[in-house]
Amino acid sequence: MKRYCGYSNTRIPQAQDISEFLQRQTGFRLRPVAGLLSSRDFLNGLAFRVFFSTQYLRHHSKPLYTPEPDICHELIGHAPMFADTDFADFSQEIGLASLGASDEEIKKLAACYWHSVEFGLVKESGSTKAYGAGLLSSFGELEYACSPDRPAGGTDQRPELRNWDPKEAGITEFPITTYQPIYFVAQSLGDAKDRMRTYCEHLKKPFHARYNPLTSSVWVDRAVKFSGS
Repeated sequence: MKRYCGYSNTRIPQAQDISEFLQRQTGFRLRPVAGLLSSRDFLNGLAFRVFFSTQYLRHHSKPLYTPEPDICHELIGHAPMFADTDFADFSQEIGLASLGASDEEIKKLAACYWHSVEFGLVKESGSTKAYGAGLLSSFGELEYACSPDRPAGGTDQRPELRNWDPKEAGITEFPITTYQPIYFVAQSLGDAKDRMRTYCEHLKKPFHARYNPLTSSVWVDRAVKFSGS
């Protein structure tokens, strides 16, 4: 990101430069938005390898944590991870699964997204490390989630670590204004992707979708009939 996107201590990189780099690496693109989208609309974008990125900056009084995604969260947390093929494919799996899903399934998929893409942990060389953007862009919570020592992140409390299981993650509630009490840990990004794909394949949906990278389009595995209002 330093070499190709202008990341440095003295310069804020431009979203267009990052988007063009990610598209060359994994086919993902950034699309600016003014604020938060519904879970269905946001996940729909991931199906087409499009990540909706906010543009505003967190208040200076809260530098270590922000409950709403800001430009620090997007460029420090999400953008670098989308250059990783396993992570990009994993994110798109959730998006593809959202197409044609019921409101109940969307809620579960959004929870899976939260517990992985936003706050996921992964094992690496015997250590627990973060790949979720909410952790990578929050120094305080990153320390709280990953450090074996206490105090960490300004607290003596320890979170609960669970093995990555999309079925369980989909029904696990979470706070949005405080550190997470529960984190799900995958054995690798490839493991996280494979488990998510298996979960998505068993969702009760009217069709299943696949992405064509050559045309940036989605096809479905059966005929779909639209009912008029």
